[in-house]
Amino acid sequence: MTARSSLTIVLAAGEGTRMRSNLPKVLHPVAHQSLLAHVLAAAPKGTGTSLAVVIGPDHQAVADEAKRIRPDALTFVQSERLGTAHAVLAAREAIARGADDLLIAFGDTPLISAETFARLRAPLARGAAIAALGFRAADPTGYGRFIVEGDRLVAIREQADASAEERKIDLCNAGVMAIDGRRALDILETIGNANSKGEYYLTDAVEIVRKQGWESVVIETSEDEVRGINTKAQLAEAEAVMQARLRKAAMEAGVTLIAPETVYLSADTVFGKDVTIEPFVVIGPGVSIADGAVIHSFSHIVETTLGKKVSIGPYARLRPGTTLGDGARIGNFVETKAATLEAGVKVNHLSYIGDATVGANSNIGAGTITCNYDGFKKHKTIIGQGAFVGTNSSLVAPVKIGNGAYIGSGSVITRDVPDDAMALERNQQTIREGGAARYREMKTGGKKLEKKPEK
Repeated sequence: MTARSSLTIVLAAGEGTRMRSNLPKVLHPVAHQSLLAHVLAAAPKGTGTSLAVVIGPDHQAVADEAKRIRPDALTFVQSERLGTAHAVLAAREAIARGADDLLIAFGDTPLISAETFARLRAPLARGAAIAALGFRAADPTGYGRFIVEGDRLVAIREQADASAEERKIDLCNAGVMAIDGRRALDILETIGNANSKGEYYLTDAVEIVRKQGWESVVIETSEDEVRGINTKAQLAEAEAVMQARLRKAAMEAGVTLIAPETVYLSADTVFGKDVTIEPFVVIGPGVSIADGAVIHSFSHIVETTLGKKVSIGPYARLRPGTTLGDGARIGNFVETKAATLEAGVKVNHLSYIGDATVGANSNIGAGTITCNYDGFKKHKTIIGQGAFVGTNSSLVAPVKIGNGAYIGSGSVITRDVPDDAMALERNQQTIREGGAARYREMKTGGKKLEKKPEK
């Protein structure tokens, strides 16, 4: 199979009016990725493959999404809606280049797999002109039926044109098709529009091939895999199927899901070994979780990298740009954004750490806020290694807290604090030098003590 070239055409021109949305249908998400992204990810890739996406007029957002997922994608505009075969021929220029295998798919079938595309291509390598994807429908009403003779597909009959006997057939058309690339243009250009709608139907290709004496075959798959999405209800159904797949794959890879049905994953989530996820966790796009991490209940994580043996939550929110080093701990009701917390950092309670870097083994007390926004711009807070920030402290960025520094509870820090210094900042009053001695002074109620000679 790898020796054969391929062109995959993805039809993505639908407006999706039944979605009741201004967003083009194929840009609606399943598992935090667009419907189109799922299809393009499954399409053949690598040496000898090419990809074309047929979009509607004024759908630049769809073209941009295609390029984001597959930079090699070509885009073609279907200016008129005259049927599926007409849509395919919008990419005539790409078809004319003569790939061995032409694959035709739809941008609203996010559950289709790379394995299914490979299965469709296999009969072409053995000489078939067409391989059409079918499924056994629980309720075939409304679907085109596959008319077969032995192992051969001889026609695809639409519901309206089917006889009473043909309507009993449960082997239905999924719409996805593979055509011998050497014969594809001849087949597609022969399709006419002599029907009640005056449209050019891709399904007519099967009878054209039969009349030529060439072979058409059926490849079967599950009904779930070829779910098309036209409504928000169908979008939710596809989400449920995708989540079940992702949870199963995660558990097979060694992730412990305490209550799998309550955990929502993203299609691109990366797991290490021995990860544990408690109930009611949402993991958005761009998340990588290293070995031994524990995600406690009711946590929400997006675009975050988690080191080994971190502990998150419960009730934690990690926003985009968060990176946690090995052994870091994020506790209940803690929010982070654009923050790097190095190994061993603890932020256990009721804190916001944004636009910040926190050095290894620092402790951030309950109620600490990095005040990163002045009403116009975001500013950075840098906290050194081994620092201790007391409860209910406000760090007004831009500000730097030195290595080993000690920030007293309730402080409002507006100036840099040197290494190993103690800050008891009240209305910008005091930053005191020489950490350990000042700590003893604070413990004695303000009485100044002599600094003991160093050993």
